[in-house]
Amino acid sequence: MQIELLIPLSGIIALMFAVFLSLKVMKEKSGNELMQEISNMIEQGAMAFLKREYSVLIFFIIIVSLILGWVRSPITSLSFVLGAICSGLAGLIGMKIATKANSRTTNAAMEGGITKALKIAFSGGAVMGMSVAGFGLLGLGTLYYFIREPEIINGFALGASSIALFARVGGGIFTKAADVGADLVGKVEAGIPEDDPRNPAVIADNVGDNVGDIAGMGADLF
Repeated sequence: MQIELLIPLSGIIALMFAVFLSLKVMKEKSGNELMQEISNMIEQGAMAFLKREYSVLIFFIIIVSLILGWVRSPITSLSFVLGAICSGLAGLIGMKIATKANSRTTNAAMEGGITKALKIAFSGGAVMGMSVAGFGLLGLGTLYYFIREPEIINGFALGASSIALFARVGGGIFTKAADVGADLVGKVEAGIPEDDPRNPAVIADNVGDNVGDIAGMGADLF
């Protein structure tokens, strides 16, 4: 076996392990009706943000890839697009499973204590790590195996960095705006504690945490 094949093969193994961890988390109980309702609202808000963000980024990726194909080479353009896709998928998958793991972690803490809750939380977070490593190794390893051009590394890195820039900055702005808004409404005007369930803005705050600290950071790490 050629040693170059081990790189994309390692990526496939990492993604398979991420799928295994996802299924493991999904098998756990999602809690009572209130937990599921709050979890669903957070998930819907986070997915709505990513859908809007990625729909705008598609046009950016297309325009930049065309420019790279004209200025540099079609190979660089292809690697740029693949890098952007891999980075976006890593953030999307990591955030998707994280929003599924939150209510399951809470329910596990109530029923089985901190040990069981920590295992679920760690498994949910590990999906993000395995996705980042898996898509990176699979995407770049496959490109280099078929196209032995050092230039593809620059294109792939540029594509991944472009998604990371928008995901990190856009997610961070949304996170801080939701955090400040929730605190102003809750603490200053209503006089209720931080992250109180009576404050509807807390949902937006939690959506921002998922978008900025999971999807944004995941794409940034990629």
